[in-house]
Amino acid sequence: MYLFNVRVYGILVDEYDRVLISDERTQNVSFTKFPGGGLEYGEGLIDALKREFLEECNMEIDIVTHVYTTDFYEKSSFNNSQILSIYYQVKALNTVQLDIKDKPFDFNADILVDKQEAFRLVGTSVLRPDDLTFKTDQIAWQTFQKLLEK
Repeated sequence: MYLFNVRVYGILVDEYDRVLISDERTQNVSFTKFPGGGLEYGEGLIDALKREFLEECNMEIDIVTHVYTTDFYEKSSFNNSQILSIYYQVKALNTVQLDIKDKPFDFNADILVDKQEAFRLVGTSVLRPDDLTFKTDQIAWQTFQKLLEK
């Protein structure tokens, strides 16, 4: 049996034309991605994305538009599953109340946990695809940039 891992992510651009990204460290691996995560059994994509933003960012969101769905094979970096990622442009329904960092991977060294996460707001004209770790995030960002140009 082949395992599939369905992931859903949000691209949030604030009023200052900055995009929200997440630096994370888990299982001794560090990576930069868009906020979001895995679909739970019985959950729809939109509900999963809203749950992920509430859990990770303490933020209620609305969906603006679909941006990209993975259209190539991608093996998980953490197990033997195949990743399928769906990206939406989202907007915040409440004020961003995150501890926003300026530097990548600016984790609190005093806290020892299995997963560390730090958020940054990066200008849409500054964020490059290779600033993101995973190929799907890179392609989603390039697709989103094309939408911004229209």
